[in-house]
This record gives sequence, C-alpha cells and structure tokens, in this order.
Amino acid sequence: MEAIDVKKVQEAINRFAHKDVYIHLETTNGAYATHNDQSFFSAGAYIRNALVRYELGKITGNGPFRVGLKINLGWIYAEGITHFEIDEENHLLLAGHDFDGKLAVALEIGLTPFE
Repeated sequence: MEAIDVKKVQEAINRFAHKDVYIHLETTNGAYATHNDQSFFSAGAYIRNALVRYELGKITGNGPFRVGLKINLGWIYAEGITHFEIDEENHLLLAGHDFDGKLAVALEIGLTPFE
C-alpha cells in the first residue's frame, strides 16, 4: 500500500460511482487486545460484500482522511484513512493505520466480491 494520493483515490472512487459495487468496511481498536488486558474496551464493526450503488463519493481532510459514499438512503463513511492500493482485480483498497502501524479501519470497493 502507498500513502494517500487524494487525486488518485478520488479518481478511483469516481470510477465506481453509479455502479453496483461490493463494499468491505471494517473498524477495530484492537479487538484481540482484551486477551492481554482485560480492562481494555474493545469495539469494532465489520461488513463484507455488501452490494450497494453510490451516487457520490468523496475523500476529504488533510490526513488521516475521510471517505464518504452517498447511497440512496444514507451514507457509508470511513475515517482515519492513511493508505491505498488498487489490487489486481481492480478493487480500491483503503486502510487507516494507527501510530503503531496496526490496522484501525479498512474500506474496500470493487465490482466483484471480496474473497
């Protein structure tokens, strides 16, 4: 993955607009950390291969970045994005890594399901 290039990411987001796309969205603050520290409050969210169509997508901020996708009845939103990649299947992979380099958030968009 490489550091966010706003122009490249926005172009990729725009290419998926008005199409049926698969979304993977995941957040974690260290779900497995409770194994080491029982007082640590763990929270996270996960959705994989949700089929949606968004009319508008936007990356904003100065870093870490925010990405929002306007769907018919609301929004899909990810905050804390620091890196991106377009994989061999043309999926847009967006990730946010914390100060220790651990994954904190992931938003992935593609025309085909994620395995």
